[in-house]
Amino acid sequence: MKRLFLVAVIMMISFLSMPAKAQINLNVNIGSQPLWGPTGYDHVDYYYLPDVESYYYVPKKQFVYLNGNDWVFANNLPSRYGNYDLYNGYKVVINSPKPYLNFKNDKVKYGKFKGNKGQLVIRDSRDSKYYVVKGHPHGMPPGQAKKIYGKANKGNSNHGKGNGKGKHK
Repeated sequence: MKRLFLVAVIMMISFLSMPAKAQINLNVNIGSQPLWGPTGYDHVDYYYLPDVESYYYVPKKQFVYLNGNDWVFANNLPSRYGNYDLYNGYKVVINSPKPYLNFKNDKVKYGKFKGNKGQLVIRDSRDSKYYVVKGHPHGMPPGQAKKIYGKANKGNSNHGKGNGKGKHK
């Protein structure tokens, strides 16, 4: 009898913990994404920029690029990329920790996107959920943007999935 009770308790605990795991995975950081970031992603950790073989770390707003054999974290790309246009260059969303440690693979895998143009960027989006991004041309006071984003996001099961275009899984 005790064994049956113990099994029932374990099953109940594991069943009740499943919604908690789903809630933890729901992480939206649209407001932290840069205006030049591509639309379609509710959550982004890194962008890989194939044209300049560099990364951008969204949470810290830093570019990550190779300088010799060392990875550098900086607020700007190095001067050698002075002509690179972030709004027109292709960005690949990568939601994994320290993707630059996988650079050799990313360089090959995403090299086909070099020179690609035409990604819709947050700055040019008319989707109200992006109005929370600082500097958006249709930006609103934070309280109002939050209300609109909440409405736009209801029923959206696309949390962090984006459109799958060039996305690292």
